Amino acid sequence: MANAASMREEAETIAVKALGFVAADPELLPRFLAITGIEAHSIRQAAGEPGFLAGVLQFILAHEPTLMRFAEETGTPPASVGKALRALPLGDDNHEHSI
Repeated sequence: MANAASMREEAETIAVKALGFVAADPELLPRFLAITGIEAHSIRQAAGEPGFLAGVLQFILAHEPTLMRFAEETGTPPASVGKALRALPLGDDNHEHSI
């Protein structure tokens, strides 16, 4: 059984892949920016915020065709995206939140 640190590292890797997938897609990126309210030039800064990577995975999971395309293009099993979300801060209610 993987420890929490390795699970989080794997989850972050999947989320970073998802961010790259979204950023490289000329249709997904504007939708992601509109939904999150983040400006394109602020993505790098926002990526360091708690919950940002979880938000990227939530965006992918919210639209099954996007999830399936992400899974196919990156070789990531679709079920691992939800699992990764739960391992990230603010990905569920089991993490402590800092305000």
